[in-house]
Amino acid sequence: MATDTRRRVKLYTLNDDRQWDDRGTGHVSSSYVERLKGMCLLVRAESDGSLLLESKILIDTAYQKQQDTLIVWSETDNYDLALSFQEKAGCDEIWEKICQVQGKDPSRDITQDLVEESEDEHFETMPDTVPAIELPACELSRLEEISELIQSVLPSPIRREKVSVALENEGYLKKLIEVFHMCEDLENTEGLHHLYEIFKNIFLLNKNSLFEIMFADEMIFDVIGCLEYDPSLAQPTRHRKYLRSTARFKEVIPITNNALRQKIHQTYRVQYIQDVVLPTPSVFEENMLSTLTSFIFFNKVEIVSMLQDDEQYLTELFSKLKDDNTDEITRRDLVLFLKEFCIFSQTLQPLSRDSFFKTLSSMGILQALEITLGVEADDVRSASIDILSYVVEFSPSMVREFILQQSNTQEDDQLFINLVIEQMIYDTDPELGSAMQLMGIIRLLIDPENMMATVNKTEKTEFLSFFYKHSMHVLTAALLANTADDKPNKDDYQTAQLLSLILELLSFCVEHHTYHMKNYILSKDLLRRVLVLLKSRHTFLVLCALRFMRRIIGLKEDFYNRYIIRGNLFQPIFDAFKQNGKRYNLLNSAILEMFEFIKLEDMKALVGHIVENYQKLIETVDYVQTFKSLKLRYEQQQDRHKDRSPLDSVPSLFRNNRFRKDARALDEDEEMWFNEDDDDEAGKENEHQESLLNRSPLGISVKSPPVLLNNFTNGNGSSSPPPPPLNSPSSPSAPEVVESPVKKQAGGLVGLVDYPDDDDSEEDDGGEESDDSPASKRPRLST
Repeated sequence: MATDTRRRVKLYTLNDDRQWDDRGTGHVSSSYVERLKGMCLLVRAESDGSLLLESKILIDTAYQKQQDTLIVWSETDNYDLALSFQEKAGCDEIWEKICQVQGKDPSRDITQDLVEESEDEHFETMPDTVPAIELPACELSRLEEISELIQSVLPSPIRREKVSVALENEGYLKKLIEVFHMCEDLENTEGLHHLYEIFKNIFLLNKNSLFEIMFADEMIFDVIGCLEYDPSLAQPTRHRKYLRSTARFKEVIPITNNALRQKIHQTYRVQYIQDVVLPTPSVFEENMLSTLTSFIFFNKVEIVSMLQDDEQYLTELFSKLKDDNTDEITRRDLVLFLKEFCIFSQTLQPLSRDSFFKTLSSMGILQALEITLGVEADDVRSASIDILSYVVEFSPSMVREFILQQSNTQEDDQLFINLVIEQMIYDTDPELGSAMQLMGIIRLLIDPENMMATVNKTEKTEFLSFFYKHSMHVLTAALLANTADDKPNKDDYQTAQLLSLILELLSFCVEHHTYHMKNYILSKDLLRRVLVLLKSRHTFLVLCALRFMRRIIGLKEDFYNRYIIRGNLFQPIFDAFKQNGKRYNLLNSAILEMFEFIKLEDMKALVGHIVENYQKLIETVDYVQTFKSLKLRYEQQQDRHKDRSPLDSVPSLFRNNRFRKDARALDEDEEMWFNEDDDDEAGKENEHQESLLNRSPLGISVKSPPVLLNNFTNGNGSSSPPPPPLNSPSSPSAPEVVESPVKKQAGGLVGLVDYPDDDDSEEDDGGEESDDSPASKRPRLST
């Protein structure tokens, strides 16, 4: 593969959004391809030598050379290509090859006249050689004539090209600038208005070679000056004064590369022209400024590449950022520069961006952000959050890896993830703008969907275990502190906003962190604490609390249903419903929707609990049919229990259903957790679960999570059998398992949970029953 840097290029294609997509980096050559019967441009990837481009040089294809290092052309009407050369010499060599094949003059920056499809029909009777357009003499008295001529050629691609060539070859632009100086000196307002129209329309010619002349250092301020005299404005806008006096370029670290400095200046000024100086383009004019957009795009790509390749510059940048002795003003400028650097990187394609963020990671960007996120200055902290957002959005795994590495050497209060959570909680903005942004960052970091599996273990298992052990208590601290009593301790707007963000994250955890979140909700009695917020005076927070419970119910898991029933956690819901009255509002609709869902999903345990405990209240609600339907569903359920066959009353031990699959099968997350190969980790987790469950906030002495909430009294006053001890086979961590007896209750509620992995192993091995077996288990029949 060729290693000559002169031929090193990046290949770009223009997508449907008129943005350039990076197709790879390689080396370009021109050679004859027998299969295509002609000279072709070939680009081979520098990574593996694969062919990125094989394009035949056609006689009638219009090639354009732009900015000395770009060659742009169209393969078809909707497929534009560009080669960006590392060196000008390489671009000139390939340009000469193209011109040689087409028989064109290589001193020109375009090989063909551009003709659009509509023009083909319009000019089909025109001769092949269109005469050049002669511009009027560049004089003050003929400015109106010049303006009208350029305006008239805009609809025609052919005439636009001819005028562009005339403006470029005759040094016409410099002459127009001289006239501009004359008009300003004479305060000739009419002439200045004509010059505004002339230069505005020159931009609409969409010609890169004209942009290169106008954006040169010696001319760009004069061009901006012409655009200050908009005829529609009573007074000219002083853009030049702003750019020269107000907008100052700060070099927090001196840039020794003069080409890089000039490119930064040029890009800023051209971006200012596009965003501020030029009037907002119409729908028809927007496409006519595509070359200007491309000019800025390639400038930004070049700036990022030049900075990324300057290792000495980046080393000094991050060294100062991480230095505790750096003064606040310098640190602020460094952070703002790094933010701008990251913004420019958004123009890169995924492969190039991956390289960019890996470079920043190797330089210590996350260690630097640890320092800058804790700075008191709002603008520094805000810029740091923006930078972190760019990093996390592109590579959350890189940030998670850094956090896990920290856990081996630092205390919980020094962890990066906890620093991010604390910044969210203690955001001083009344509208919590930064907190909302940080919530999105945390959500990306704990999202299992973007976690990767490695050879030895999954990132999901490792990081979520770490998060719930070291960081979850930080996230919920504000919530638990504010709900210690039967109503919120603080109920101001900012606190309510913060709690709504925390609830948003917790709702996400309920839905995506099945196993870990179950344990956490149980250990902290979290749902009961969340439901205290139903008494808030802020409706949006009340709805957030309700949405949290709705997510839990939406999982349709018996574990949560038993927890809700045992804790009588529908009581706060009915209290809020009763207090809201018959007002037809969002809260009313949300509560009714939750009960409608319970009815439609036929969640028998919850239906029975609601009807048996809140019958008087639901009978008063007659403006919807939801509660009537719930009661009817409950009565039908009771009738079915009365009418069931005698066989249904026989305990499951005597029925031939030992191999049936329980509907409450463990989900994938729980199976993966329980099947961990690491014995030490499993042992620790068992100790953690035992300790956690023995400290149940419900005040119940418990041994294992599945049995905890089964020991409740049914509708007829009878109770379920006592739970097995922790070391019994029915414990989830035990090496052997037996079928847990299931006892149907007259009230229609389900008794003890039937584990999906119960396999009646004790029946098969013929061993004796242990003395501590459950009292409800029948003795084995002798044969």
